[in-house]
Amino acid sequence: MPLSQVEQLIKGILKGDRRSIAKAISFIENDMPEAQRLVSLLYRHTGKAHIIGVTGPLGSGKSTLIEKIAKEIRKRKKTVGIVAVDPTSPFSGGAFLGDRVRMQDLSTDEGVFIRSMATRGSMGGIAKATKDAVNVLDASGKDVIIVETVGAGQTEVDVIKIAQTIVVVLAPGLGDEIQAIKAGIMEIGNVFVVNKADLENVENAVSAIEAMLEMNTQKKDWKPPVIKTTATMGEGIAELVQTINQHKTYLDSGAIQVQSRQRIEIELEEAVKQKLTEVIIDKLKQREEFHELVDKILAKKTDPYSAADLLLEGKLKKYRNN
Repeated sequence: MPLSQVEQLIKGILKGDRRSIAKAISFIENDMPEAQRLVSLLYRHTGKAHIIGVTGPLGSGKSTLIEKIAKEIRKRKKTVGIVAVDPTSPFSGGAFLGDRVRMQDLSTDEGVFIRSMATRGSMGGIAKATKDAVNVLDASGKDVIIVETVGAGQTEVDVIKIAQTIVVVLAPGLGDEIQAIKAGIMEIGNVFVVNKADLENVENAVSAIEAMLEMNTQKKDWKPPVIKTTATMGEGIAELVQTINQHKTYLDSGAIQVQSRQRIEIELEEAVKQKLTEVIIDKLKQREEFHELVDKILAKKTDPYSAADLLLEGKLKKYRNN
């Protein structure tokens, strides 16, 4: 009996076949009918990779830094997967920067797989399908997976739902210290990087970040370090990768169990919300009242929010009497 398309993809993914990995991620990103079954069958093969989230404001040099990090990891004989989340193109609906021009040097390395994903309206700095794409790379045998957020600057904290080690990238002279406080990313970072350390005021930036970290009154076993790098020159990269590995060692000592449970609880909660929303909307669309309210909204006799209240609270009878 011939294998189904999903089974063929899974077989290829588990062997690390690049075409199978790319096709599976496309299925997921395009929300194809096969996507859920594919993700479900792959799930038991996940959990081995070290997942690193890289976040921070635009202009901090995240892409260049990731390229250097990946090269340093490859020197240590480990395979790397990169998921770079970019803004959505208004024309194609795809990732605005495609496969990341700045990471092209890695494209010929068989030990590195790079995929750009469009946000497609998702908030939080990551795409809706990013978690599933990471699971595909995890199941394919990648040792390290790096997730780069879109860099919107204000809503970058969702990466904590995916990554085990969060690297926050800042740069001197961009007002990043204040930006970081606004975005809340100071609270989720495990390692802080002041990139472009060849610029002026780098020490001021480091001191400001360290002072903010000291203001955190929560007692933690891991104290986030601040690393200076100049990614374009490759300076500080080895130290950064070593620090990331130290955080992994810390997680492996027991903290990973607590972190994993928290992440799975969030993942289950979001899956329930998604399914529940789909079921409720499907049921509502089958009701005559739904279409009546659409007509009333179109005629400006009510607004979508009031109509939603009526549908969910069962007040249509009262509405008609008015």
